[in-house]
Amino acid sequence: MESIGGDVMTEEASKYDASQIQALEGWEAIWKRPGMYIGSTGERGLRQLVFELADRSVNEVLAGHANCVDITLTSDSGVCVADDGRGIRIDEAGHTGISGLEALLTRMQAGAGPSGRHDVTLGLCGMGPFVVNALSSRMTAEVRRGGARCVQEYERGVATTPLTEAGTSTGSGTTITFWPDADIFGTAEYSFDGWAERFRELALLNRGLEISLTDQRRPGDPRSARFRYPDGARDFVAILDEQKDEPVHPHIIGFEREEPRMAGTVEVALRWRASRDERVRSFANSRPTDGGTHERGFRDGVATAVTAYARERRLLTASDPDLEADRIGEGLTAVVSVKLDNPTFEGSTRGWLGNAAVRACVEESVREHLGRWLAGHPEQATALIDRIVQGAAGTGQGGADRG
Repeated sequence: MESIGGDVMTEEASKYDASQIQALEGWEAIWKRPGMYIGSTGERGLRQLVFELADRSVNEVLAGHANCVDITLTSDSGVCVADDGRGIRIDEAGHTGISGLEALLTRMQAGAGPSGRHDVTLGLCGMGPFVVNALSSRMTAEVRRGGARCVQEYERGVATTPLTEAGTSTGSGTTITFWPDADIFGTAEYSFDGWAERFRELALLNRGLEISLTDQRRPGDPRSARFRYPDGARDFVAILDEQKDEPVHPHIIGFEREEPRMAGTVEVALRWRASRDERVRSFANSRPTDGGTHERGFRDGVATAVTAYARERRLLTASDPDLEADRIGEGLTAVVSVKLDNPTFEGSTRGWLGNAAVRACVEESVREHLGRWLAGHPEQATALIDRIVQGAAGTGQGGADRG
């Protein structure tokens, strides 16, 4: 048989069956296509390694088993993640013949990561420490548990020493240090600022979570940061508003509410400033989102509450249309965070929340809480409504005759 180009395609060349499919498993799959698991083999991928490893420690704190997560960039290009939690189990994992520690670090556990409202997933693939170990030239693990301190060494995903008791310990916890494989990541370096942004965001979304970052790579210029925010989303709005225009009202409006109908909680904080810029950040189970039912519900609730108050106080006439969401959003800074037992995300990047019940629950919560705040702060509410109505009149939407 002749091809279009005139070359003869042999029977052997055209043959394609199951024997020619290359099946890659475990470390081999990760080594062959690391970008599929951590996004890239550059700085972004290095950052994901830390997130995959820090998942477990962060959730130890959120579950009340630890007080703090400490992350250190060491002077020899390693990364150390430590917590004062219960310590990874060191007894045999099932009937595997290896410890729980070794199973966690050497066995693929895709899909076994956190999923409920009280859990945080930082990494892309959800395989946790396994993918980090596979892409590291070296890893050391120390577990403090039951009064003993045990250590184990690994290279490129494989244990090179047995789990060994190395002394006693008065406390408990886990410390894992890894050195990324230079054959995979080349000269890529970690960005301290990139870490700081995500971990600060995580601490703002989870009251009580404390995370410290330390950079020891430059002995003459060490850097460190510690994140813990007792006021949650309110603190988040205050940070987003730093060095921005003067506020229309100084008080940050905020609330947190349990919503059984959506099997989760909603936390919202917002404030208007004297600017045209809108800054609305939305999150689902501590993941940044591009939008979805939680953000739609928030916007519906704000528009309904503001319009209802304006009509009640005769700041809008009977013939005026409802205030539009885009006009109400001018100068608005807000954080909308939902935590769900069973979040449903749309799209391959999991950036759009799709849970249908969330929209109505968030709308109702925002409408009720913002409505109460407006009624309880008439001076600030009137100044806010005046600003919105005058802006709407200026664009031809309509508004009350203030003369």
